Amino acid sequence: MILTKHKPVSVGQMLTEEFLTPLSLTRGKLAEAMGASRRTVNELCTGKRMITADTALMLARAFGNSAEFWLILQRRNDLWEAMHDPKRRARIERAKPVPGRAA
Repeated sequence: MILTKHKPVSVGQMLTEEFLTPLSLTRGKLAEAMGASRRTVNELCTGKRMITADTALMLARAFGNSAEFWLILQRRNDLWEAMHDPKRRARIERAKPVPGRAA
């Protein structure tokens, strides 16, 4: 896996800058379209909530794209965070290959 020094675009940034703003859509209207609470959408936009499979499916229906788009965006951020947090990275690097398996 190739990780860059630059943090990937967050779910909140993507949602706000590429969907809500260009579509002149409020968080409340998106919540209504998703069948979710305004709190859920606010937390997605502010990075306080992660994309789950259910949320990805709701966003995909609301915007006409794929659930995979949202899940990949979340996964990229999760992996970047794990590899750029010193404590988490040290813990990860302590893992060793299982004998008999390729590294």
